[in-house]
Amino acid sequence: MCSLDAPPPDADPGAGFQYGAMQMSLSVEEQPSLLHTICQKKTSYDTSITFAHFTKRSQQRDGVMAEQVDVLICGSGSAGLCAAVWLARCGINYKVVERRAGPLENGQADGVQCRTVEIFESFGIAEDLLKEAYHVLEVAFWAAEGEGIKRTHYAADTEPGLSHQPHVILNQARIHGMLIEEIKRVSGSVEIEYGCDVQSVEVDDVVDEDSAACCVTTRAISNGQPRVFRSKYVLACDGAHSAVRKSLGIAMVGDSTNAIWGVMDLHARTDFPDIRKKAIIHSRAGNLMIIPREGDSMIRFYIELGDAAVSDITLDDLQERARRIFQPYSVEFMETVWWSAYSIGQRLADNFARARRVFLTGDACHTHSPKAGQGMNVSLQDGYNIGWKLASVLRGQSSPRILETYISERQKTAAQLIDFDRFFTKLFSSSYRQENGISSQDFKDQFVKAGRYTAGQGVRYEESVFVSPGPADERLARNVIVGMRFPSAQVVRFCDARPMQLVAALPADSRWHVIVFAGDILQQTAAARLIKAAAKLQDIIDAFTPDGQDANSVIQGVLVLESKRVKVEQNMIPGVFTPVTRKWKVKHLQKVFVDDESYNSGHGKAYEAYGIHPEGCLIIIRPDQYVAKICSLDDTKDVLNFFGQFFISEN
Repeated sequence: MCSLDAPPPDADPGAGFQYGAMQMSLSVEEQPSLLHTICQKKTSYDTSITFAHFTKRSQQRDGVMAEQVDVLICGSGSAGLCAAVWLARCGINYKVVERRAGPLENGQADGVQCRTVEIFESFGIAEDLLKEAYHVLEVAFWAAEGEGIKRTHYAADTEPGLSHQPHVILNQARIHGMLIEEIKRVSGSVEIEYGCDVQSVEVDDVVDEDSAACCVTTRAISNGQPRVFRSKYVLACDGAHSAVRKSLGIAMVGDSTNAIWGVMDLHARTDFPDIRKKAIIHSRAGNLMIIPREGDSMIRFYIELGDAAVSDITLDDLQERARRIFQPYSVEFMETVWWSAYSIGQRLADNFARARRVFLTGDACHTHSPKAGQGMNVSLQDGYNIGWKLASVLRGQSSPRILETYISERQKTAAQLIDFDRFFTKLFSSSYRQENGISSQDFKDQFVKAGRYTAGQGVRYEESVFVSPGPADERLARNVIVGMRFPSAQVVRFCDARPMQLVAALPADSRWHVIVFAGDILQQTAAARLIKAAAKLQDIIDAFTPDGQDANSVIQGVLVLESKRVKVEQNMIPGVFTPVTRKWKVKHLQKVFVDDESYNSGHGKAYEAYGIHPEGCLIIIRPDQYVAKICSLDDTKDVLNFFGQFFISEN
């Protein structure tokens, strides 16, 4: 439900699914949102996957030989590395520069929300994450009783049905390591230059609309020597004190409080019964949150310290406050691995981009308290959002104007995060709960209600060139929401009877997916409807696929039937769902599924979970697994018009 981040070192409606915006009934005064108003045609493009590489060009800039690259990523945090994974997978020329001397070794963020695990799954790297991490399954709530504390409630950490993936805990350094390993696997090398401190970023006065033009100059110091980079795009992933943001004159708007919290990772000897569970303790001595860490003994404490100066806080202060909060239970601090103290503040950049050439991500554009566990996760999702869009532009598939959707989507998401963090911070404040009569039951109810947001499943993107809601959406697929991430359900793969999650057929490889829910094609009407829709879909895919490329290299058709699997024959499946691909030119059979009983994993009831209309429907899924559009099987013209808004047509 809610995962926890420590402050970065540099302050760096139906069966199966539950959706909708979180409604907070806690009686807090309205807080104003920080999201304010300040806020051709080509004949071919390359969709082939090549090794990412960095090239130097003979171009003098201020007496220094300028190095040229398509995308310069400033910072190797979760946002920068996630974007780099996208670029590497798409064969885009990129480079990461990082001021630290080497990879992160002891990151303070540790909470990995369900949505982030889904993202790792889309990259094909969730297995190691799930194997190494601590799985958070339950939350224990404790409240004051007399001079001590008592357990009042247990609750599931993540609302059942919210995601097929769990909330887990794993050190941020290991998360980064997994992303770096994936980049190396895809590219054969990792283009990260450590010890390179960015000093300034400038965008040319006249910015060429052509995505092939290098319009951005970045100056840095590496090993005491000046460096100059010329790039087409820059991603500012360099933390709360972002040099990129400052050099562009972009301000951070927001505030901070005098409330101080301490955090420490430790090994403790204690008789407290819930020490290996996520637990929230409200005592007369203050508040404390327990987060078990990976392994079998390390835990993290978040401790409310009240009003104080951060510089005055000592480790002894944290340990003494913790002892008082745990009474009548004892706690002995065997080893404190790391500790810190921080004040709570929420700030948002007043602009997320400059001239559609420089884009701010992560802590460079939004900072907040760590208790809701959003920092590393939201930052990584910034990179997940921008990476595939940059690749589409640099491949010549789309106009640079699509990059505006990064700003509209992620700036609103960040503003919602800030507003949520204000709410969550007050919820944890002892003085606020006392002043407003918030009981332990009230706290538990609000905490559980917030779980949908803290799991990363509350983001809904508004209408844009990439998000096209329609009046019939709820009728066609009542539990799938345009603008939100596509939920998963178990289906059975037709070619080999393997039960699997449908999202496993939607990997993050830059392709768009058109999922056709055709119903029971053993019925003549449904079969005829599918044949007609498939022919139209084939024409649409052909229109945006370059000559010489595989038929599913840009848009991929996925078929989900509601028939009995053993009664369906291969020749009943239209060819658009089984294209001939790759060097061997054989049929690709892995994108046809049946909502049916499996041999060993039961029935996924996917049609019921998604709320699919009896006549079926068609759902367009973006490369980042967000729902772009829902149509009836007869509305294939709407599909063509949708893709025609941003794809550069080949035919």
